[in-house]
Amino acid sequence: MENLSVRGAELCSQSDPMEKCLAMCLQDAYDKDSNPQGFVNAGITANKVCYDLMKERLTRPDMNYLEPSLLDYNNTAGIKSLRDEAARFLTDYCHSPVRLNPNNIIVMNGCSSILCALAPIIFNPGDGFLTPTPYYPRIAVDLGAYLHLQPVYVPLSSQVTEDHPFALTVQMLEEGMEKGKKQGITIKALILINPQNPLGEVYSPKLLKECLEFASRHDLHVIMDEIYMLSVMDTEFTSVLSFQDLPDPERTHFIWGLGKDFGLNGLRVGIFYTVNQHILNPLSRLAFFHQCPGPTQYMVYRLLCDRGWLDNVYVPTNKKLLSESQKTLVTGLNKLGISVLHRSTGIYVWADFRKVCGSDLCDVAVLIL
Repeated sequence: MENLSVRGAELCSQSDPMEKCLAMCLQDAYDKDSNPQGFVNAGITANKVCYDLMKERLTRPDMNYLEPSLLDYNNTAGIKSLRDEAARFLTDYCHSPVRLNPNNIIVMNGCSSILCALAPIIFNPGDGFLTPTPYYPRIAVDLGAYLHLQPVYVPLSSQVTEDHPFALTVQMLEEGMEKGKKQGITIKALILINPQNPLGEVYSPKLLKECLEFASRHDLHVIMDEIYMLSVMDTEFTSVLSFQDLPDPERTHFIWGLGKDFGLNGLRVGIFYTVNQHILNPLSRLAFFHQCPGPTQYMVYRLLCDRGWLDNVYVPTNKKLLSESQKTLVTGLNKLGISVLHRSTGIYVWADFRKVCGSDLCDVAVLIL
């Protein structure tokens, strides 16, 4: 590694357990008939409950379309038709009080690419970010892919209140800021996933506003990842885009993608929204390296256009099947004496396996597959 840069050497020495597990599962995947002893990947969020429904929609004739512009260089922020439709889609589904501006949208090949490209625009090498934990570990990997960053964790307690464990509070965030300062870390951003990964917590409007006000007091960017927003079953979901007035709109940024709610991880489409032109301008330049293929963007445009199918078929069916899957899993775990944290997001179940795996182990998140 002597001929590599410092960052290159760091990347070589880093080990990502999720990547190793994925490779192992892909090589020896479970199949009920052909490979019953294979691996079931419980480490990646893969919503497969509506695969047949989505397959039928994506193979309709209106998806099979090509024109020269889709095979040529295009706007690095995304093709106009997709950004226009994404703005309409997010305005409606996120209940935005005003119509979102499609010029404030950038489309990339996945939310990981968005975080990866956004990091060098917001952070300097060695800067830090706050994030509640338990958390999605790829956040640190994605944000730190191009430059070394310092995650400052905000531990969530299982004993906050008896009826609401693992709740995030502003006091916890303040303590995280103090911890970062004592470590000499310049914290530039607060990263929140709503609904939360892996606890399935759906943040209330009151808590969201308090978090945004906290970030504004400390001049922090807020990167709000809402990739599970359509997978909330029996609780009202509040998007950051639904607020009439944000404490600091220039530092509030939104991410959503098709991987989780639509079960399209492999399609690699992520959508970023912000009103901050100082973010959009350099990010659109870096998006050149993270673009989606033109035909893929057109397919997503057609999918988001089909509101009748989304509203009346896909979204309600997806929530119904996620709910049924969650109940099946929770019932089975309870029969084994494994306690479960009840949440309204269908993708995740947070279960305590210490009784069967040993008391030294922490709680384990189980994914609805």
